[in-house]
Parts: sequence; C-alpha cells; structure tokens
Amino acid sequence: MNLKYFIPAILLLLASPVAADDHSPEYQRALELLAETPLIDGHNDVPWQYRARVDNRLAEIDFAGDTRQLDPPMHTDLDRLRSGRVGGQFWSIYVPPRYSGDEAVRVQLEQFDIAHRLIDAHDELKFVTTADELEAAFSEGHVASLLGMEGGHVINNSLAVLRMFHELGARYLTLTHWQAHDWADAATDDPRHDGLNAFGKEVVREMNRLGMLVDLSHVSPAVMHDALDVSEAPVIFSHSSAMGVTPHARNVPDDVLDRLPDNGGIVMVTFVPSFVNEPLRQWGARRAAERSRLQSLHPGNPDAVEAGMDAWLKDNPQRIATLSDVADHIDYIRDRIGSEYIGIGGDYDGITTVPEGLEDASTYPALIAELIRRDYSDAELAGIIGNNALRVMRQAEATAERLQAERPPSDVRITDLE
Repeated sequence: MNLKYFIPAILLLLASPVAADDHSPEYQRALELLAETPLIDGHNDVPWQYRARVDNRLAEIDFAGDTRQLDPPMHTDLDRLRSGRVGGQFWSIYVPPRYSGDEAVRVQLEQFDIAHRLIDAHDELKFVTTADELEAAFSEGHVASLLGMEGGHVINNSLAVLRMFHELGARYLTLTHWQAHDWADAATDDPRHDGLNAFGKEVVREMNRLGMLVDLSHVSPAVMHDALDVSEAPVIFSHSSAMGVTPHARNVPDDVLDRLPDNGGIVMVTFVPSFVNEPLRQWGARRAAERSRLQSLHPGNPDAVEAGMDAWLKDNPQRIATLSDVADHIDYIRDRIGSEYIGIGGDYDGITTVPEGLEDASTYPALIAELIRRDYSDAELAGIIGNNALRVMRQAEATAERLQAERPPSDVRITDLE
C-alpha cells in the first residue's frame, strides 16, 4: 500500500457507506485497492445535467444531497462519489453539435463556468490539471476534478480558441461528438473528410504541444488511425468499449486496439448498455426499425404509432446489460493487447439507462470485485483503476514540455489548408 494515501483514504472509507448486500472477500479487497490507488473515471456528464435541468443555476440542484430524488434521477452526487471511492473524475463539459460557430464557443464558456462553480462550491471536490495535482488531491481525501471538452466543433476552427480553453483547464478534447464537422469525421455520421483533414491534423499537433489529451471516443475509425499517425502523445478513449465484443459504431475496432501499445494510449471502458451488450444493441435496432415502419404506415397519427410501439414492446421486452458485460469488454482488451491500456469511463449522467449492477457512481467497487473474481492481479487492477490514466497524463505532460521547447504556438488557419 502507498502510505501517503492511506490515512485520507481510510477516512473516506469510514465516512462512506459500504454496499449492504456485498460483504464478499472480493468486494472488501476492492475497497482496499481503491484506498491505495485513485479511481479515475474518464467521463461524467453532471455539468450538462445542470444546463439541461436548471439552465445552469447551480443552487437549484443540491449536489451534496440525494440526486436520486430528482425527476428523472441522476447517477451522481457527492455521497455516491464517496461510496464509489472515486479519486479522480474528468467532468465532461459537453456542448451538443446543434450549437455551432460563435454560439458553440459561448456555450462552451458557459459549461466551463458551471463546472468550475460546481467544483468550487464543494470542499470534497478539488480542481486539478496535472497527474501530480490529481495524486495530491486524492492523498488529501478530495475527488480530484478535471475538465474534458466533448466535440471539436467548440473551437470554431480556431487554434487560438483551443489554447484559451486549455488555459481555462480543459485537459482533453473529444475530437467530435455524434456529428462530423469542418475538420473531423464522427463514428455516427456520414464521412466528410475520410478521417482528419489537414487542419484536423494540425489540431492534434497543437493539442500535443499544449498537453491536452486527444480523445478518440465518438470519432470514425479513419480519424482514430489519422490521430494515431499524427499524435506524439498517448491518446485516450474517454468512454468507449471494444467493437470485437459489441460491434457498435462507438466502440474501438480491433485494428485500432492493436495500435495502442505503440502509442501508449488507453480505452476507458464505458458502461453504456448498448455499447456493451450485443443483444441489447440488436434490440435497439429492431425497435428503431419498428418505429420507422409504424410512422410510414400512420403518417400524422402519433397516437397510432405509440399504440403500435406499446404492442411491439409487450412482445419484445427490452434486453438488459449487466456489470458482467462491462467486465467482458475489459477481458477482451486485456487478452488482445494487455491490461496496461485499459481505464474506466462510466458516462454516468450522460446516459438514460445503466447496466444492472452499475446503477450509479457508487458501484465502481462492484466492478473491481468482479475483476478480482476473474483473477486480475493487484498490479493489473491498480492500472485499470487509475495508474494507466496517470501514466498517460504524465506522458502527455512530458510531450508538451518537449514540444513547447521545440516550437511556438501554431498560427495555422483552416483557410490556409483548404
């Protein structure tokens, strides 16, 4: 055990409820491991919940209270972060692609504001920007809080804006969200560039120089490969799983996984049900097809469509994803490329349904307990819990230090490369 973490971690354990229904040796060992190594989650959408629910009025959601009482319930609050033994959280400061241009920049600034105010309002949270700061905050008993932007459209094709967002604390940028934009293709949209265009590659180079992690969740496989070709620092997938287990477009293909050891990056395995359970993904596709069929049969008659869907759902009940499904993705990546390239990215409060056994931010110990049952070593578990993410952060920081000594900030404009 790393003794510098022992005392504050034990205080957190004493202050936090243990799951009443799990006193197994594996669960208790999971708690011990989580006291030694900060659990770092790559993606949580609480800041967007403040915008969507209460227009970013901080006082109108009591994050120190029980957010399960809200309608609909949230997955995260301070008590459940403590119960889940979360040591480091990348808070997603998401801006949907429906915002573009200057408006996207404005909304992104507003999401920086709500995230900073949320962190500042609670002593349990501490804003950090480096691996050393994260470890120090964990040693003091805080949830180290980092910021990650989700969707490259928010920089409005400006490297200057990217740099200023870094100044405000952004430590990763997901290159796209669901939609392609002026310099990158998305996994869930028609391609525009066959990957990254020339300006997109310059964005990756400038992110390397800044020390901002290149996040490849949401991007097309061609963008994944282009980013791996260009990036001098490890990349991350902040909330994705393995396409070899569940062939969802948002997961990581095998040929990309196979390149991660050379790059040093990590896949932060996500809990999104349709990403981790193939029968559920197939069920979702059939449901969407049935809705389209009913809409074509009953144009302008939504009541008939809903009645038809109710009948279909009665005959085709929804499949359920489980904690075991998530562990299967971790197994797959470990077996293919090694446990050194795995992290955790739950996507809590960015999803409407969750796997059975991973209902909210209090349940991370249950996942670690399952991996213990699957004979993961303590070293492997420490890596998955947080050491792999810390390594990636430190390598990105070292790359930035080197590149800043080698070249100035880029003055490239997207119009220079068209």
